[in-house]
Amino acid sequence: MIPAAFDYHRPDTLDEALKLLKKHGDEAKVLSGGMSLLPMLKLRLASFAHLVDITAFPAWTTSRKRRGLCASER
Repeated sequence: MIPAAFDYHRPDTLDEALKLLKKHGDEAKVLSGGMSLLPMLKLRLASFAHLVDITAFPAWTTSRKRRGLCASER
C-alpha cells in the first residue's frame, strides 16, 4: 500500500521545529530517528498532514526536556 501524502519539514533548530508544531497542531508529527514509521505509513496505521524531522539538529549534549520535546544524547 502507498502511504497517504504529507508535507515534509526539516527545520535546522528546535525553535523552528516548535513553530512548525504550533502552526500545524495535531496534524504534525515529529520524526526523531529510531522509529518504524515507514511500515506504519504503508499500512496506513499512522497518518498525518505534516512530518517534522528533527534529526538534522546538532548532537544533543545532555538528556533534557524543553518545551514538551524530549531530546537525548546521541
